[in-house]
Amino acid sequence: MLTAFATFVAASTVIVLFPGPDTLVVLRSLLAGGRRVAAWTAGGVLTGLAVWVGAAALGLSTLLRASHDGYLALRIAGAVYLVTLGVRSLVARATGEPTPDAARSRRGVLGTGFRAGLVTDLLNPKVGVFFVTFLPGFVPHGEPVGLVSVALGAIFVIETAVYFTVMILASERITRVMTSPRARRRIDRVTGLVLVGFGLRLALER
Repeated sequence: MLTAFATFVAASTVIVLFPGPDTLVVLRSLLAGGRRVAAWTAGGVLTGLAVWVGAAALGLSTLLRASHDGYLALRIAGAVYLVTLGVRSLVARATGEPTPDAARSRRGVLGTGFRAGLVTDLLNPKVGVFFVTFLPGFVPHGEPVGLVSVALGAIFVIETAVYFTVMILASERITRVMTSPRARRRIDRVTGLVLVGFGLRLALER
């Protein structure tokens, strides 16, 4: 059991450190609204991960993977959401909306905050499929799959929380580098393009 947990920690750490839509949404919130908004967004992401872990342990993610129509609908919804976030970043930059106050005033479409993190995670069916395919591979033979999967999932959530905490605590240095007009233009442009890319990839992949 200890070997399985140690192996899982090593593998999941690499996955957590690999930036994806969740990281980009938290970073976007950090730049738009500061530490407090970023912390709420990270909390939404962690809540979404906990929901998917519970679903995987109960077998719901397996049903999602087996249901082509259900998976397709959730995948398209997630793709539309990511593309919308990306386009809003590009449009905001094109129309000259660089200030935190302006960005904060427009976050009603789930742009930043807890709901943004939660929706980004829950509308990504790949997270559920990841848990239902990744976690069981680390469950030792003869051990209860559901219980051990919850424990492994909890480790993954904790690792993600540590990752976001470090990023938010280092936000002063990050924002110092990224808040110049030129840097913000480049970051918003890159973030928008990457989010649109994630969305299109999610929509088009088979």
